[in-house]
Amino acid sequence: MFNSRNFFSGKRKYLFGLLFGSFICMICAAFSSEDSGDFDYDRREVLLRKIGHELLLQSGDSTSRVLPVKKIATNEYLIRFENEFTFKPDSLMNITHRLLDKVPFASSYVVNVLNCDDSSIAYGYALSENKKDNIVTCNGRKQPKACYMISIKFKPTSFSIVKNGYLLGSLTLLGFVGFIFFRSFKLKKAVPNSQHTDTLTLGSAMFDSNNKKLIVNGETIELTGTETRLLLIFALYPNQIIERSRIQKEIWEDEGVIVGRSLDMFISKLRKKLEFDPNINIVVVRGKGYKLEIGS
Repeated sequence: MFNSRNFFSGKRKYLFGLLFGSFICMICAAFSSEDSGDFDYDRREVLLRKIGHELLLQSGDSTSRVLPVKKIATNEYLIRFENEFTFKPDSLMNITHRLLDKVPFASSYVVNVLNCDDSSIAYGYALSENKKDNIVTCNGRKQPKACYMISIKFKPTSFSIVKNGYLLGSLTLLGFVGFIFFRSFKLKKAVPNSQHTDTLTLGSAMFDSNNKKLIVNGETIELTGTETRLLLIFALYPNQIIERSRIQKEIWEDEGVIVGRSLDMFISKLRKKLEFDPNINIVVVRGKGYKLEIGS
């Protein structure tokens, strides 16, 4: 049984290395794509200022400033102006379309011209990569001179979806790798490499963990699965203190529930089944745990 466990433990280590390498590759791919995407995003923000600049020139203003572009959401920006101005919807749409049309990640967007006082929408339109989905209204009408802000909201891109997918997939993979590694480490800790046998000697008895029984002078004492796992921990570390918390984790954690009184109950059952040999006893080490004492 232990040899097969060590075999699977080795397999787990191999799988851990393979999955960890894949995880690193996925992270590198995600951030490599992110580097190229960030450049295009920065370029897009510069073009937003140019939109404001050309819009002022169209209105006859060549001296007032375009205020710093404000990012108000992940894909939404606000262009602000120093002074009041007037504009034609046709000119605004042509400027945005000409400047943003050839920029990656900016093929579909919604433009709203907001009044500074109450952020109400004075004018708006939507352009899409699929021209059939364009929404354009009120062309040919000159808007009155006033204080305006221009909100431009871009459609989330496939790049963002792919990047988020990479990161989500990587985190999921990392969690799975961590689980495999933990299981492999736990098994290695529970079964020392120096002991590779299914049968152990306990005083005058032979403990057959594979078949869940104690053999005393040719007679068999049957053990339950939990009793076998519990006695195996003690048998591997005779005359050594084993913490209560460690026993609980190794016996019950895999089942998802740890019940404190369960350990006391199984300790009591094991003591009764070990009564055949007065030199074997499971004792309580107050404040620390338990110890299987085996006398000579």
